[in-house]
Amino acid sequence: MPALRVCCRVMSWFAWLGLAVLITAVAAITGIKPKGTRHVAHTRLMGVARLVLLAIIIIFAYLAYRARSGR
Repeated sequence: MPALRVCCRVMSWFAWLGLAVLITAVAAITGIKPKGTRHVAHTRLMGVARLVLLAIIIIFAYLAYRARSGR
């Protein structure tokens, strides 16, 4: 059990937030939905949401690239 405690101390709230965002993004892109809900995977709103998500990913990738290269 000591290894489990070290693992949990290493992950900060920011890491948990990032994991939640990643899971949410995968669910949004693939169109996963709970049983009994409306299907919105192929609507115009979901298409726009995917486009916005892609733009955010590109912006963060660019910022990460600039931070890593030291510019």
